[in-house]
Order: sequence, then structure tokens, then C-alpha cells
Amino acid sequence: CIAPHGGAIIEELAGDLLEPFAPTRAAMRELGRRMQAAAPDTIVVITPHGVRVEDEMCLAVTERADGMLEEGEQRVAVDMEVDTALTRALIHRAHELFVPCAAAGYGASSGPGCSFIMDWGALIPLWFMGARWEQPPRIMLVCPSRTLPFESLVRFGEALAEVATASDQRIALIASSDLGHAHNADGPYGYDPASAEFDQQIVAAVEADDLRRLLDYEQDRDFLAHAKPDGLWQILSLYGATRIVPMRGEFLSYQAPTYFGMLCASYTPTAAMSYEP
Repeated sequence: CIAPHGGAIIEELAGDLLEPFAPTRAAMRELGRRMQAAAPDTIVVITPHGVRVEDEMCLAVTERADGMLEEGEQRVAVDMEVDTALTRALIHRAHELFVPCAAAGYGASSGPGCSFIMDWGALIPLWFMGARWEQPPRIMLVCPSRTLPFESLVRFGEALAEVATASDQRIALIASSDLGHAHNADGPYGYDPASAEFDQQIVAAVEADDLRRLLDYEQDRDFLAHAKPDGLWQILSLYGATRIVPMRGEFLSYQAPTYFGMLCASYTPTAAMSYEP
């Protein structure tokens, strides 16, 4: 799926933005319902806000990952097991496809202190999809470098789909993605009409079930600099996965109530396979 990561999506952290974020929150709950029905063993989250390694995909290989978000006196926390075996299998396959990957540890080499930092780009989607289930799934945390060629991001998605289908597990994918970040002059990035234009183009691509057109942005980096998205790179890897496992995309919601755009979309395999994003 494609899922946003604005903090106010989580009801406990919404404050004055409870109602403005309601449509996205409802769509995230629907994504969570569909995800739970798919019963994945492992959820792969590709986030723009994790540990970044220039010119490489960065994957956590710790035993666990945990994170916490606060807003005023409200706090939410997530702690989940990392699927290190699947992560290492993906790194191996990605290397075979000439996609540079870094295996990142944190803290202790094993035991209670062997836990990766879970950023908000991963924590917020997982809050709706897995973290609060009675039996939480394992996770894989991935952060792409924006300096990688687009084709490398696509090949990474292909590698993920190949490893997923070769396993005996049910694997889900979350492309954690906010869209343009310059919708409001009072926001931290100011106003640029390119943000709205970019968002409209991404929504149109999802509605047309044609993520391939996103590759065209590689020739227009100046437009991306004005639009200021953080989700394009993750969605390109989702597109790569769809080249191996055909999927049907379904647009659920879009809104930009503050300075950044938020899109929710579900992607479901068109055949009965062990891959359910």
C-alpha cells in the first residue's frame, strides 16, 4: 500500500487537527483492516525518514525496532520484532541485481539492546497496520537514498517481490509516503504551486493504475525540488514489486489539510499469491 505519515493521523496525537485529518485517518483504518485480513507474517516498511546511507538502500538488521512519538502530554510507542532472515535474503538478492544495500545495526549486537530506531515514517503506518494487533507481525525497515538512480529503486522492489514469493511467508509492503510539502505559505517549506501539481499527478497515476509514469520525474529534478515530496522514492520500489507480482491499485483518499499532501492507496495481487501489500 501507499500510506502517509503525518503525526495527526494518529488520534491520540491529533490535537486541534483531529477533524482536519479525519478523511486520511479513516482511510488508514481501512488499510489496517485490509492488512489484518491479509494476515502477513512480515510487513516491509520503506520509509524516507530512517537512517539514510548515501547511494544505498539502508536496511535494519537488529533483532527489534522501537520508536515513540509525543504531542503535548500524549505519547504513543511501538516495539516490534525485525525479520532479520528475510532482510538478509533481500540484501543478497538486491546485490545480485546490482542494487547497493547497507545492513545497519544499532546498539548491542544481540539481546535487549539490539533494537533499531523506528522513525515516524515507519511508526505511524505501523500504528494502523500491525503494531497493535494481538499477535503483531515481524517487520523489515528500509530507507532509500534519494541519490540512487530510479531504476535501482525499481530493481529493489523487484528483488523484494522475488524474495517474498520465494518464501513460505505472507509478506506485505508499505510505501510510507507523503507527497508535496509546499502547500502552505505558513508551512516550513513555504508555498510552491508545484506541490499541488505533483500531488495531482501522483493521484492520477494511482487512479490509472500506472505507476510506471513516475519514472519520468528522473528527468525533471528541478520540478521535484520545487514540489518537495518525500514519497516518490518509496513508491518507485512499490512499482518495482508490481512488475514481479501484478497488483491492482485502489485509490482510497487524498488531502492536504496543512502544508503536505497525504495519499492512501491499497495494492492487492491480481492472483492468489503470498504477497499482499
